[in-house]
Amino acid sequence: MDVAAALAAHLGELAGLEVYQRSITSDRGALLFLGREGRERRLAVMSPEPDERFDGEQSDVTVERHRLRLRRCPTDASNAAALRKALPCFAPRPLGLEPSIGCGDRLGLATPGHVRAVRRHSMAPILAQQSVRELERTGRTPVEVLDAATWGALLEGWRNGFGADADHLKTTGDVDRFVDAGFSFFTVDPGDQVDDEADDASEAALRDKVAALPWDALDASESSLGERYLGRRFDLEHEALELDEETLWRAAAKYGRAVAHTAALHRHLDSRMGDRPFELEMSVDETARPTSALDHLFVASELERLGVRWVSLAPRFIGDFEKGVDYRGDLVALEDSFARHAAIARVLGPYKISLHSGSDKFSVYPIAARHAGELVHVKTAGTSYLEALRVIARVEPELFREILAFALAHFDGDRATYHISGRKDRVPAPGETPDAELRAVLEQDDGRQVLHVTFGSVLTEKDGDGFRFRDRLLGALQECENEHSTALEAHFERHLAPFDARGGTDQ
Repeated sequence: MDVAAALAAHLGELAGLEVYQRSITSDRGALLFLGREGRERRLAVMSPEPDERFDGEQSDVTVERHRLRLRRCPTDASNAAALRKALPCFAPRPLGLEPSIGCGDRLGLATPGHVRAVRRHSMAPILAQQSVRELERTGRTPVEVLDAATWGALLEGWRNGFGADADHLKTTGDVDRFVDAGFSFFTVDPGDQVDDEADDASEAALRDKVAALPWDALDASESSLGERYLGRRFDLEHEALELDEETLWRAAAKYGRAVAHTAALHRHLDSRMGDRPFELEMSVDETARPTSALDHLFVASELERLGVRWVSLAPRFIGDFEKGVDYRGDLVALEDSFARHAAIARVLGPYKISLHSGSDKFSVYPIAARHAGELVHVKTAGTSYLEALRVIARVEPELFREILAFALAHFDGDRATYHISGRKDRVPAPGETPDAELRAVLEQDDGRQVLHVTFGSVLTEKDGDGFRFRDRLLGALQECENEHSTALEAHFERHLAPFDARGGTDQ
């Protein structure tokens, strides 16, 4: 047994816990560590004098004839906040222009697996990431999302910092909830303000759309916009772009309201955050029409003119970025388009290009790594939930069958807000699939998408006074937490390796 393992075992005997070895840390003469008692996790604090920073039951222990105070604390919101205050490395921070990956966690158990993968690669992690839509569908709160990431980072001893992404924000109320919780990264989604019809509108309809733009909010006019763009060349490393009159008005009609909405939410966020540093991303990925290079040029130029500070932008790329499966489309055309978007981000920024619905886009990662370099952010979400179900299919096959049958029954309703092509009639019937073949459902695109989009229904379905699936699902994963984390580590290895700038780091 090495020294660290021996220390963990000794602390475990003193505290009555199964101690997570990597969690042991010191602060102000106290030892802090995380341990497990049955399925419950506890924070333990051992110090010469009572440590009043944390709430918990206190007792005395003797170590080599020295009396120490031991406080065993619940891993609740109060103690998570106290930990972030005492040890800022476990609190979210801005990541700047570091290449980064967003690790969505719909169950609150995935962070240890995410950290295991991240520490061996070069991308900085956003360990707390949840959209407003996901909160509504899981019944979680922003504080719960952040707390799960905090305890997971401590468990794995991740002290290199992480971000917390309030994803797909549409209103000031959305912003306020995440500001109050302590998030550091805010993704504004003005997709509802994007006018996709502008791409094909007739000349008369286009002029009406431009005339109706919120010019006051844009602090501009039709004439001033023309003066700013028409007749101007924008040099983008290997080419120059120009907006003629028709292209300018189509870009303005399509994205003008989205720019104004983003600027308004940025001003609100700036006023709410005060002296706290934060980062903003603009996302227009969930729209019907792709974002052209000239559209991107217009949006970035207008955001800059309006004083918006942003760290990343998520365009709507060509082809299909469907949930839970690889890219569908022409990779050659995507590479040409992506190269232009990346060049705009370097020249007008620098800022990062963000891949939304980035889970499992294994054919796209080499393209992004080649053309964006380190100016890239990859956002994942449901893929971690699917890996959890893969584990469940092995350790609790009957539970997996129940979840799959329920998902198939609820798929038609739950798919409504997602752009996917999965079909439930191509998914194997749960009752007819042998145990050994259940995990193969998660190798099939249709099965992945059926399970991906029904997560909210599965996690919130009630059965009497409790939940039908949630408690059993979480309990089974807690019983095999190391297997769960190992599966996530292997899965995220595939996401991270293509972006390595310097190979594994094993931090």
